[in-house]
Amino acid sequence: MREKRRWSRMDVCRRLAAVVLACGVLTVQTGCRAEQPWPLWQQYRAKFIEASGRVVDHDGNAQERTTSEGMAYAMFFALVVNDRATFDKALRWTEDNLAAGDMTARLPSWSWGKSPEGQWTILDKNSAGDADLWLAYDLIEAGRLWKDDRLTKMGLVMADHIAHSEIALSSTLGTVLLPGPSGFHPNPNTLILNPSYSPPQLFARLKQEQPAGPWGAALDALPGLIGAASPNGFIMDWVVSGATTLPSGTPAELAAGKTDVTPVGSYEAIRVYLWLGIADKGTEGVARSLGYSNGMAHYMQGNVVPPLQVSADGKVVNPEGTVGFSAALIPYLTAMGLKDQVKTQVNRLGASADPASGLYGRSGLYYDQNLALFATGWQEGRFRFDRDGRLKLKWK
Repeated sequence: MREKRRWSRMDVCRRLAAVVLACGVLTVQTGCRAEQPWPLWQQYRAKFIEASGRVVDHDGNAQERTTSEGMAYAMFFALVVNDRATFDKALRWTEDNLAAGDMTARLPSWSWGKSPEGQWTILDKNSAGDADLWLAYDLIEAGRLWKDDRLTKMGLVMADHIAHSEIALSSTLGTVLLPGPSGFHPNPNTLILNPSYSPPQLFARLKQEQPAGPWGAALDALPGLIGAASPNGFIMDWVVSGATTLPSGTPAELAAGKTDVTPVGSYEAIRVYLWLGIADKGTEGVARSLGYSNGMAHYMQGNVVPPLQVSADGKVVNPEGTVGFSAALIPYLTAMGLKDQVKTQVNRLGASADPASGLYGRSGLYYDQNLALFATGWQEGRFRFDRDGRLKLKWK
């Protein structure tokens, strides 16, 4: 009979240390639940995310506003680095404060902050189609990757809500995502749309989960939407479906029937280039959509700084894009095969890094950091999307 070994306290400590080391080194093989280091995410979390999980936009904003979009992005980045604690806090805060405690019953309001009377409250009850789409995607993928069926079911219920209240049929474009349930369908023949609200990889993923839903049709229609919003190879922020011209401006101006506002591609449209760049080229519609954006690719071959604002006739209104714009174009320029231009934008972004904060840009602006997190996370191989929109992560 073998003699049982008696373990000393030193033996136990050594073996525990070996297990911890194995988890740190063999994360991919073992699935150990360690948060992955990502300096930009850790700095972002420290500056913009409160202990409660609330993401705060500090950019000269007296309301200290939180948006459902910001919450959705934070949950995505938390999933990318296996930060379950931040993901859960952000989800709980979103549900409690933007969805009256139940995201299976209603879509979250898009804006929360300090009212003119000084109260912390919902500022706009309308939901935001892009944030809702990202939240549903985050939950479905978190449920799959963390093997938590509750999260998956919550995401699928959210997708059902989106399909019923934020999906519409355009007579000229087909099935499209509305920016929100209210204010974007001013008459039976007019839809006010935002191309940046519809990342193709998210539609592709929901199509796999709900093949009987509207997601395949929305994916089919997306290149047409991007083409309609890109009359001269530059994508516009807003487009009106059913109009003979291409007015732009704010949704309120468009809903009021104003058509004399100069169309512009700027802070909204920059995300379209980003979404197309980080998507798998095999995802339906991505290659066609990239073809409609060749005005930006051509411009960047002769310029160092991306344009901040471009009009529908292809004229640059403001040439001074932020470093976040440079970040957003890195995956896009990669997809377009422009290696030298990619290097230029990588250098511009890197040169803007603040040694003290670790954030990009002199002021470390909130929106710039979100664009940089998507772009650099993809560039560094921290995440990828497959052709069906499934998330592939370094820690997994």
